[in-house]
Amino acid sequence: MTLLGLLCVVLVADLFVDDEHRNVTYWLSMASLAITMWVLFSTAPMERTVLFSGAYVSDALSQAMKIAVVGFVAVAFVYARDYLRANDLHKGEYYVLGMFGLLGMMIMISANSMLSMYLGLETLALSQYALVAFDRNNANSSEAAMKYFVLGAIASGALLYGISWVYGVTGTLEFSTMAANIAANPDMNGLSLWFGLAFLIVGIAFKFGAVPFHMWLPDVYEGARSPVTLYIASAPKIAALALLLRILVDGLGDLHAVWADMIMVLAVLSLLVGNVVAIAQTNIKRMLGYSTIAHVGFILLAVFCGTVKGNAAALFYTLTYIVATAGAFGIVILLSRRGYEAERLSDFKGLNARSPWLALMMMFMMLSLAGIPPLVGFFGKLNVIDAVLSSGYTGLAVLMVLASVVGAYYYLRVIWYMYFDAAEDQAVLQASADTRVVLGLNAMAVLGLGLVPGWLWALCTRVLG
Repeated sequence: MTLLGLLCVVLVADLFVDDEHRNVTYWLSMASLAITMWVLFSTAPMERTVLFSGAYVSDALSQAMKIAVVGFVAVAFVYARDYLRANDLHKGEYYVLGMFGLLGMMIMISANSMLSMYLGLETLALSQYALVAFDRNNANSSEAAMKYFVLGAIASGALLYGISWVYGVTGTLEFSTMAANIAANPDMNGLSLWFGLAFLIVGIAFKFGAVPFHMWLPDVYEGARSPVTLYIASAPKIAALALLLRILVDGLGDLHAVWADMIMVLAVLSLLVGNVVAIAQTNIKRMLGYSTIAHVGFILLAVFCGTVKGNAAALFYTLTYIVATAGAFGIVILLSRRGYEAERLSDFKGLNARSPWLALMMMFMMLSLAGIPPLVGFFGKLNVIDAVLSSGYTGLAVLMVLASVVGAYYYLRVIWYMYFDAAEDQAVLQASADTRVVLGLNAMAVLGLGLVPGWLWALCTRVLG
């Protein structure tokens, strides 16, 4: 409610701000996020509470996820401002749509029924479609937005169809009541419920970008403007994990033996396709898009285990992956300038000679995504592999290790370009002080969480316990 009220204030205030003073909208948006964060901390639930006739749940998991999404959206806004100003795109719509998307994420995170989950998902999805088409004069952005919209509508229809089947079988939309009804009536666990479950997983897999529902992801990452790609690649991944946990774990946890096999197939395909296809990419946004698909494989395999340890590993992995990805896209944005997009891998050649500081930051991000110790990405992968091994799936653990070795190649290639190739571009790299501070903190988080990962792992275990 706080966020929605502040969002309306920003929307109305932006009408009275001209393009020369668009920073007012930026600072109002950041202030709104700060107030929302303060409200989240000050209203932390003492225990799990279900409100609004069972449609809304407030618990430790929702609290942690909401704090994370607000923080990552704020980071996306900071990275975006200089780029938007340099390219005459500094409009209030970016911040308003970003905050509407945040509202959708927060609804998804606290959803306790299929209906409220769907409403949150559509609020987020519609905001993202508009953000991708944000630059109306860019043909690539318009094409990517159309692909995203059409495929997203199909996935949304599949999810809604699955919801209708599950409702028809269980007689409820609330996750807790659904789980109780399935436990009390074993006869419900039949073909009709499995049919609806399959459609639910199609919608969830699309939101994650898991193979074979990944077609939109690399095209949208490449076609959208870099600040929009950063936004889509960060906070919404937490909302997607909430979608997965609320529906499959909270609502359909007793059907783990049924949906686990589906999730495993999606995860293995994502691991293989994402890592192999990423090697062939010359566009860093497409490369990071396919690497995202590979990382989704790790997250899905953690949830596949069906244990608290596995779910905690999935949350830990998602949070740490987003920290590194946000930094990587932030550097892509910093390398771009008016009329020039730093999207090719060759744009990173000789970056160490141009800016040793930026090259060091990018190296931290790439090594973390590759899972190299002591950076936090290593512990993310280690926790998932440990959870899979603890569940008795040695073969899957071996596959994850091999996939990580393949994935390390295309991340290390970026580092090679930065440190061992001559620069093709000699333009001066400029960034505002707040952007440099946030990027430095971003890199420190990647390193610091790797050196001291215990507290974050304990938090993930506690909120999912």
